[in-house]
Amino acid sequence: MVALLGLIVVTGAAVRLTSSGLGCPTWPRCTATSLVAPPSYHAWVEFGNRIVTTVVGVVVGLAAVGSLLRTPRRRDLVWLSWSLIGGFVGQAVIGGLSVLYKLSPGWVMAHFLLSMALVWIGLVLAHRADPDWQPRRPDAPRELVLLGRVLVGVAGAVLFLGTVTTGTGPHAGSGGHVKRLPFALERVTQLHADSALLLTGLIVATLFTVRLAGASSVIRRRANWLAYAVVVQIAIGYTQYFLNLPPGVVELHVAGATLLWSATIWLQLGHSVPD
Repeated sequence: MVALLGLIVVTGAAVRLTSSGLGCPTWPRCTATSLVAPPSYHAWVEFGNRIVTTVVGVVVGLAAVGSLLRTPRRRDLVWLSWSLIGGFVGQAVIGGLSVLYKLSPGWVMAHFLLSMALVWIGLVLAHRADPDWQPRRPDAPRELVLLGRVLVGVAGAVLFLGTVTTGTGPHAGSGGHVKRLPFALERVTQLHADSALLLTGLIVATLFTVRLAGASSVIRRRANWLAYAVVVQIAIGYTQYFLNLPPGVVELHVAGATLLWSATIWLQLGHSVPD
């Protein structure tokens, strides 16, 4: 399920980067006369994203029903599952408003950020749905737990500044005129890069703390995954900048951002996993 939630982000980015955002100019129908996309490249890219969204809706719905049928029923799993339902409905509404408002940056930013929130909820649900999960205090040094929380906050800020950069940049999501955010692209790009470097520094500090504090093998392994993810993401980020934002590399950057966010959340959740 978490993989599908991430796939929505990647297919949504493909819609934007191929200028297919208005390939289906209406919602919930693709065109005024058809629910299915007409034989057009841009229409099918946009419609493909809607298909993935529908599949996710079915999976999320099954998870919500399953949380009610589970024996014994657990309130936390019910809340998490139905939060995904609420988020999915919110995504449908925001996606529709994005189309109706001709891909206004604010709506597109909200669409992406809500997707990241759903990935977070999905990871927490997967973590707690483990048959061996039990509510427990973090099994890690206090400073490491606090550092993990700071990591999540800074990673969230990096994501937000990334959406601001995208909303200011050239990839409007449609071949027609789409209003961009009224910021200097170089300045918001630099701010986004600075926040990413801060996140990288915190991840390096985490790697040292994990080893000095004698953290569990679970934490050490997840911290290494996070380090690999940030190294790859930085390489992709600088590549897209120096190549003047080619769509294919930007798509990789969006996928990398999703993986980096997931690795950050997964590390934080690992603090309550016994060795």
